[in-house]
Amino acid sequence: MESCAARALCVQTGHAARCRNEGEMRGRKKKMTGTKRNIAGLAAAAAAVMVILYLVLVNILVSAALVPSFMRRLEAFERITEESYAALAQVPAAETNRRSAREVTDEWLRETERRRLQVRTDDGYELVAEQFPADEESHKWVLLLHGYTGWKEEMYPFACWYHGEGYHVIAPDLRCQGESEGDFIGMGWTDHYDCRLWLEEILAQDEQARIVIHGQSMGAATALMMTGEEWLPSGVAAVVSDCAYTDAWSMFGEKITEWFHLPAFPLVDTARLMLLLRGGYDLKDASALEAVKKSDTPTLFIHGDADAMISVQMSRELYEAAACKKEILIVGGAGHAQAPELDPDAYYCTIRTFLEEAGLK
Repeated sequence: MESCAARALCVQTGHAARCRNEGEMRGRKKKMTGTKRNIAGLAAAAAAVMVILYLVLVNILVSAALVPSFMRRLEAFERITEESYAALAQVPAAETNRRSAREVTDEWLRETERRRLQVRTDDGYELVAEQFPADEESHKWVLLLHGYTGWKEEMYPFACWYHGEGYHVIAPDLRCQGESEGDFIGMGWTDHYDCRLWLEEILAQDEQARIVIHGQSMGAATALMMTGEEWLPSGVAAVVSDCAYTDAWSMFGEKITEWFHLPAFPLVDTARLMLLLRGGYDLKDASALEAVKKSDTPTLFIHGDADAMISVQMSRELYEAAACKKEILIVGGAGHAQAPELDPDAYYCTIRTFLEEAGLK
């Protein structure tokens, strides 16, 4: 039989072995815990880097879509312009009409009195417009609003026509475009507030002014957004909306996919927050569709049924939703903002008749 000493030695040896095993297990667990923490730390760092890169991407997209100077550096401005032109209906008659209108406009500009106007927005930007006084005494006025990445000179053919109809004309550069200051294109929202200043300028010159707001593309959406505001002066007699979009949110998502080949979700949601922080406005507020539901301003909707930039369906939706006296003209075969070139007779005759019915004779 084993002696007591031998049994004690065995117990001690077993205890020591168990202690060593437990120590090794604790060491392995500690090492595994440390490894897991390192992996978690690396994953968190990688996630943070991904978030930062994502926010940088969204920031670049916002600038590429809404800051003209940045667009030019990326050559996005030229590319979008070229793509927009290529999407137009390449009809010889349209090109002939465009050249003819340009020649008539150039001659009119050489002979017509004009003056430069400037106003300053509440947030400190200077806006610039050109005014063409009517040749004879008149209370008829028109405010001409250009489109996205445009400038006032694009609206001069319309200015020529309205001036010939006896109107005083004001054609502004919208914020951040042309000669007007600004940080971001307003997609109609900041613009519709800015244009209140031009209405005030008209009424300061003529308290009896009867005003038409004629906009094209983003300018048309701007005009429609104005009609939903309680502050719109009673002197605004009519709106001519040429190829407007329903809302900036839809347009922004559509163009991010079309121009940059990126998914609208979740980029547009993030861009909305980014723009709210950087530009001070919410894309979802910029809705012509919601505005026309509250409008009592007679409105003529015009759109080409071959518009590849803004679907003709948007003008149909706007027309159906509008609570005001309304009319719609769909020009067959016309691309974006191409209706006055493809069928100038139908375009201007429809406008003239509509405005006469609105009391502008």
